[in-house]
Amino acid sequence: MSKNGKPRKKRILRKILLFLVLLLVLGGVGLYAYLSLKVEYTVTYDSYTATTGSISNALSFSGNLSLVDSASYTANGSGTVRTLYVAAGDDVKEDQKLLRLSTGQTVTADFDGRVNVLSVEEGDEVSQGDALVQIADFSQMKVAFRVDEYDIGEVSVGQACTVTVTALERTFESRVDAIDYISSSNGNVAYYTATAYVDVDEGVLPGMQVTVTIPSEVAENVVILKVDALSFDFTNQAFVWMRDEAGELTQVYVTTGVSNGNYIEIAEGLQDGDVVYAEAKSDQSAADVFAGMFSSQRFNESGGPGGDMGNRPGGNNGGGSNGGGNWSGSGDGSRSRPERGN
Repeated sequence: MSKNGKPRKKRILRKILLFLVLLLVLGGVGLYAYLSLKVEYTVTYDSYTATTGSISNALSFSGNLSLVDSASYTANGSGTVRTLYVAAGDDVKEDQKLLRLSTGQTVTADFDGRVNVLSVEEGDEVSQGDALVQIADFSQMKVAFRVDEYDIGEVSVGQACTVTVTALERTFESRVDAIDYISSSNGNVAYYTATAYVDVDEGVLPGMQVTVTIPSEVAENVVILKVDALSFDFTNQAFVWMRDEAGELTQVYVTTGVSNGNYIEIAEGLQDGDVVYAEAKSDQSAADVFAGMFSSQRFNESGGPGGDMGNRPGGNNGGGSNGGGNWSGSGDGSRSRPERGN
């Protein structure tokens, strides 16, 4: 028994010693990693300045321009074209003579417009029903656009809107003139057709694609802040980081309002000129997360990398990050909606 017991005790002792050595090695590696990360890792905070300005978001819809007034004239009987009073491309006034046939028919314009197509020449023989001339008014057009069931409650007749011609990058003021509340369906979503009339410039033609933008929410002369400056707690309450008198970061909860996706209204919690901080966005590894427990801090002040950068639209008090911006959101600021099934 004693002979067999001694080797067993030696094996147990060797295992204990091996375990202790392993613990020492692991402890040394952990201590080295701790000291390295504590010395080298720095959390960078970007700064953002709250300013006073105006902000809005909008609903956007796509459509195509079409003519409001166009007319094609035909011969009322067989005869000869006796006189042409106009040429293709001429601008004409209402009741102006366009041409005369040997049958006594005199064609006059029903409205102000332009001769778009002239199908005959003087001396041509025509039969009843033959096309003679077409005029069109290119100065006023309309756009019909579809509004889905989720947005129709926010669109109404008389509502101000803008119509932007995509190819020409020209924008015109307009209003919603009519809404057809009998829906058409696309999959599981109901759509309604709204129409806006718009006075356009030379070069804008029917068929061109346009974007109709309807302002949805507007806040004027309010405190605004870049969206990137906001943080959120576990209850999804918005807050910002500010430095106290000792230079330490402290949480300040804010109440938000209108947002255009880039900037947001701060209804409560900040004043014009307040500087706030947000951790610089980066691809964080597992080592970074661990290191963050022992990190130091670095602050990029306003106008520095990642902060306000001096690229905010200039306002009434001058450009750059110190200007009181005064702008409205559209385009990227347009409100997004979740994808819907077909």
